[in-house]
Amino acid sequence: MITQNLIIYKYSSLYYILEELGLELNIKVTFADNENSLNDKIDKHDNSLIISDKKYSDIGKHFVLDNTPINIFKLLEKINIEFLKFQFSSQSQMKVKNYTLDLNSREVSINNAKLKLTEKEISIIIYLSKSNKPININELQVKVWGYQSDIETHTVETHIYRLRKKFLNTFDDKEFIISKKNGYQIK
Repeated sequence: MITQNLIIYKYSSLYYILEELGLELNIKVTFADNENSLNDKIDKHDNSLIISDKKYSDIGKHFVLDNTPINIFKLLEKINIEFLKFQFSSQSQMKVKNYTLDLNSREVSINNAKLKLTEKEISIIIYLSKSNKPININELQVKVWGYQSDIETHTVETHIYRLRKKFLNTFDDKEFIISKKNGYQIK
């Protein structure tokens, strides 16, 4: 089981309470009283949730607990919900080339440019990006569409053509999906 890291930022009274409960809840609780200490703790632990008693503009994503006093069970429920949200959002993003693919919103982005994709387009991108070699049309039909490889169809070619056109129009990228003599590839 992955230990969840909870960083309490400039909220010492909450830290002392949760530190006492941390071992029972499989949560590692640490305290940061300044920005350097906070950044150091964030760098050490990928799976971290930050809680403070007010919103700090210099911290990107954190949970603000400003409605106190609170029942300890309600507090633990809120913390668990925040960990679930954090885990859900971190699992939904993947890097493909220089692009960020958001599986939840079905968008691909680079810098400030975004492109909406269909579920099938996402499946094609994921499948191609996981391979180091070109993937032929028959394999894409079987693995992405679930078709038998002996069926004659131009579905794969049509989807690849439209996907390339979207990347060209939105990102001016002609080389996102490369055609090889033995299939398609994302390098």
